[in-house]
Amino acid sequence: MATNAAQKKWRNKHRYVKTQLNVMARKQIHEDLDDFAGAFHLRGKGEAVTFATFVTRPLSAACLAIALFLLLSPLLPALRKRREVVAMEEVA
Repeated sequence: MATNAAQKKWRNKHRYVKTQLNVMARKQIHEDLDDFAGAFHLRGKGEAVTFATFVTRPLSAACLAIALFLLLSPLLPALRKRREVVAMEEVA
């Protein structure tokens, strides 16, 4: 068995490398994570999960912003008309 110092050195060196993902998931998910790690030159499935999270958060935020714009865009002309009416009433 390796000494404590040797184990600590190995753990510090390989701290960010996780090849085994201890998650109950379908085999297809694990295969996709392996493919994802290979495509983006990542160190393993653990890093692939982290990278995927940081990639999908901005994408979901952008989709939410677009959806919000599409929901509010029909209301903008009505608001402009009301603003013009109110401005005309104040002038007169």
